[in-house]
Amino acid sequence: MKTIVHPAPPAPLLGAALAFAAGVVLASRVWRPPAWWCVAATLLLCASAFFYRRRRWLARPLCLLALAFLGALNLQLREISASHSENDERFAQITDGREVIVEGYALRDGVSRPSAFGGEAQLVDVAVENLFDGNVALPLKFSIRLNVYSQESYSEQAEDSTNSGETQQFLYSERLRFPVKLRQPRNFGDPGAFDERGYLAQLGIVALGSARMAKVERLPGNSGSAWQRRLASVRRSLLARIHTLWKGEDGALLAALLIGDRTGLDRETTLNYQRTGAYHILVVAGLKVGILAFVVMWFLRRLRLNDWLATAGTILATVFYCLITDGGAPVIRATAMLVLYLIARLLYRESNPLNAIAAAALLMLVWDARSLFDPGFQLSFLSVLAIVGIALPLLQRTVEPYRQALRHFDSTEYDRELPPRMAQFRLDLRMITQRLARIMGNKVGNKAATWMMLGTWRLAIATADVMMISAILQIALALPMAIYFHRAMTLGLPTNMLVVPLHGILLPVAGVALMLVYIWPWLARLPAALTLIVLHWTNHVVEKLAHLQVHNIAVGDMRLADPSWWIAAFVIATLIIAFATVQRGKILTLCSLLLLLAGAIAVLIPPRPQLEARVLEITAIDVGQGDSILVVTPEGRTLLIDGGGSVGAEARFDTGEDVVSPYLWSRGITHLDAVALTHAHADHIGGLHSIMLNFRPRELWLGAEPMITPVKALLAQAKAENTVIVQRAEGEEFAFGGASFHVFAPPRDWVLHERAENNDSLVMKVTYRQTSALLEGDAEKKIEHLLASDDVSAGLLKVGHHGSSTSTQPDLLAAVHPQFAVISVGYRSLFGHPKPDVLERLQAAHVQTFRTDTMGAVTFYLDGNNITAKLPMER
Repeated sequence: MKTIVHPAPPAPLLGAALAFAAGVVLASRVWRPPAWWCVAATLLLCASAFFYRRRRWLARPLCLLALAFLGALNLQLREISASHSENDERFAQITDGREVIVEGYALRDGVSRPSAFGGEAQLVDVAVENLFDGNVALPLKFSIRLNVYSQESYSEQAEDSTNSGETQQFLYSERLRFPVKLRQPRNFGDPGAFDERGYLAQLGIVALGSARMAKVERLPGNSGSAWQRRLASVRRSLLARIHTLWKGEDGALLAALLIGDRTGLDRETTLNYQRTGAYHILVVAGLKVGILAFVVMWFLRRLRLNDWLATAGTILATVFYCLITDGGAPVIRATAMLVLYLIARLLYRESNPLNAIAAAALLMLVWDARSLFDPGFQLSFLSVLAIVGIALPLLQRTVEPYRQALRHFDSTEYDRELPPRMAQFRLDLRMITQRLARIMGNKVGNKAATWMMLGTWRLAIATADVMMISAILQIALALPMAIYFHRAMTLGLPTNMLVVPLHGILLPVAGVALMLVYIWPWLARLPAALTLIVLHWTNHVVEKLAHLQVHNIAVGDMRLADPSWWIAAFVIATLIIAFATVQRGKILTLCSLLLLLAGAIAVLIPPRPQLEARVLEITAIDVGQGDSILVVTPEGRTLLIDGGGSVGAEARFDTGEDVVSPYLWSRGITHLDAVALTHAHADHIGGLHSIMLNFRPRELWLGAEPMITPVKALLAQAKAENTVIVQRAEGEEFAFGGASFHVFAPPRDWVLHERAENNDSLVMKVTYRQTSALLEGDAEKKIEHLLASDDVSAGLLKVGHHGSSTSTQPDLLAAVHPQFAVISVGYRSLFGHPKPDVLERLQAAHVQTFRTDTMGAVTFYLDGNNITAKLPMER
C-alpha cells in the first residue's frame, strides 16, 4: 500500500455552513425587513434550481447566496421574537424595582459560594410558575437567576443557624417561594465589556434578583421532568462518590476534570490553568468527549462487536455523559459533532470529516443563529477546523508514512507494498533490532529488541502527533484568545504536550475507579490511587509552567490588548491560505505554514493606545456600584484611581479582571504608570489585585489606610511585583505627566479605625493649565467641610460616595463651583444611589451631571481652556 497523498473528498456542507454564517454576520450589521430576506432567498433558490442542469457552475454560488440570506432571516426573526418578549409591558413593570412574590422551581442544583458580606450564598436558576404583584397574580412564565444570601452587611451578626452555618443546597425541581426585587440583566456601559445579558439569554435567563436565605420558603412537591430529576440525582451521586474517593482540593479538581463542576476550585488553581493555556482541561468539552468516545469504542471492539453496535454504544455513552455533566453549549457542540462524525464514518467511509463538522455547525446555527457570536462556538469550530483541515493533512504527509511502515514489521511481503524509502526504513530498523538481539542474547532478547524498537518509534510518532496538533491549535487560536481572553499562548505548546497525554490516562483510570466504587468499593482504591498520581503530575506541570519567570515577569501573565483590525485581517488571511494550500506542493505548504506562524506572532504586536494628545483625560469607568477612574495626562502617562469591586449580595465576578481590564485593553492600554487607592472598601480595592497583575504599574499611591487584610494583601503584591509604594499626604503638590496634582485629604493627623471608612478617602485635585477636576473618592460631610475651606475650585467634580446624601454638601458645591459632575454608581443601586436630594442640589447649582449607571463610561477632556464630555458611542 503506497503512501500517496490523495486530495481530500469534497466537503459541500462546509461551504453551506460558511454561507449561512456569513448571512448571520450580515444581518447583525445591516437590518432589513424579514420579508426581504425571505423573498430574496426564495428567488435565488429558484434560480439555482433552474440553472442546475444548464449552467451548474452558476447554480452553486446562487444556492450559497440563498443560504446566506436564510441565515440573515434566521437571525432577524429570532431578534424580533426576543425583542417582543423583553418589551412586554407587564414584564417591564415587575422588573422596575418593586418587590414581587415568586413561586417556581429550581432549574438546576444551587451553586454555593461566599457572600460578599460574609456567610454563605447560593446561585440558583428558577423557572417562574406563579408571580404575584401585591394581590394580583400575573400570568408570566420566564426564568430568573436568584442570588440567595445570608447577611446584608459586614456588621450583621448571625441570629440563627440559617445564616450562621452551612445552608441546605437547593436541588433541581424543588419548588420555592420568595419575595424578590427583579431587574433585567444589564451590561456594563464600557467599550470591550462582556455581554452578560446575551450570555444569560442563551441560558434562558431574562431577570436577576436577590433574596434573603431566611425568606426563601421550600414548598411541597416537585416540578420539572422526571428524567431530568433522575439525571440530576445521578450527577449528585457521582459528585458524592468523587469527594469520597478523593478528598479536599484533589476532589474539587477531579470534580471539575470529570464532570465539569468547578464550584470547589480556588482562584489560584483556575488562574494557573488559564496562564498555561490548559484551562480547557477544566471544561467538559471536545477533549473529554473525544477521549471518552475513543475508550468506549476501543473497549466495545475488544468485545468483538461489529461497527454498528460499537458505534451505537459509543454514541449512547457520549450522549449520557453530555446529559449528566450539564456542561452547557460546549459539551453539546462536542457531542453533536462526534455523533454526526461517527454516523458519517459508518455510512460513508470515504467522506470528508469536514462534512460532519460543517453539518453540526449548520444545525446549531439553524437552531440559534446567535450562537455564532458565542466565543465558545467560535473556539470549538476553529479548533476542529484547524485539526482536520491543517494538522491532519500535515501528519498525513509527514508522520503517517512512518506509522504505516511499522505495521506487520516481520512481514517482508509488506515491504513490497511500500514506497522505496519506507521499505529501506524497515530494513534499517530490522538490522538495528538484530544487533540489539545479539547483545541481549537468545530468543527472548529478539522479542525484547523488537518490542523496544517498535515501542520507541511508536512513542516518537505519538509525540510528533501531539506536538503537531498542539502547535497548530496554539497558532490557529492565537487571535480569538487575544480578542476574548487577552492572553498570549506562550505556554500552550509545552503545557499541552505534557498535560494532554496525562489527561488521556487520567480520565479512563478515574472512570474505572468511579464505576468500581458503585460495584466493589475496596477494589476502587487502586485506580483511585493511580488517578491521584497522574493528577499530581498534571498539577505539578501546570504550577511550574504557570510561575515560569523571565526577567522577574511570569510568562503566563502576559496579557494582550485588543488586536488592531489590520492584524486581525492578516491573521484570518493566513488561516485561509494555510487551509487552502496545506495539501499542495511542499514549498507552497511550507510558505503557508511560515505565514501562519507570522500571523500568530503578529497578534503579540501591541496596538497604539487610543489616547488624545495634549489634553488631560478623566474617564469614569462603569464598574457598577463602585469607583474606577482613569486619568491620562497631556504627556500620555496613565493613572488608575481605584479598581471597583464586589459589593453586597450582588457580587458576581472579579471587577478588575472582567470589567476594568477589558476596558483598558479595548483602548490599547497594556501598562499603567500608576495606580491609586482612595480607601479600602471592597467597591474600590476589590479589583486592584487583577489590575496590578495585568498592567504592572510602576507606582502604587496610598493615603491613610488601616492595615486590614485587603490592604496587607495589596502591599504584599506590590512588593512582590517591585511596584514602588508612594504615600500621599494632605498638602502635597507634585507634577505627573504634564498635569499638576494637589492632595487635600485625608488630613495628616487623621485617626484610623479598625475598619476602612469613607472619610479615609484620598482626595486629589488634578489641574492642566486653566482646567481642573476634583476627585473626592467617597469623602463625606466631615471631610467635605474641611475641603470647602480650601481652594478646591474645579470645572469637573467626581461626586463623592456614589451620590449618597452623606456627600456633595452645599458648602462644598459652592467652593468647587463645577461646570460638570460625574457620579459612578450601580444600575438600580441597592443603596438607592444617587439620592434625589443630591441630584436636586446639583441641578440647583446648574451643574451638568453625568451618571455611569445610565450613560456608561463617561470621558472628560480638559484641554487647558475648556472641558468637553463624551460618552462611549461618541468616541
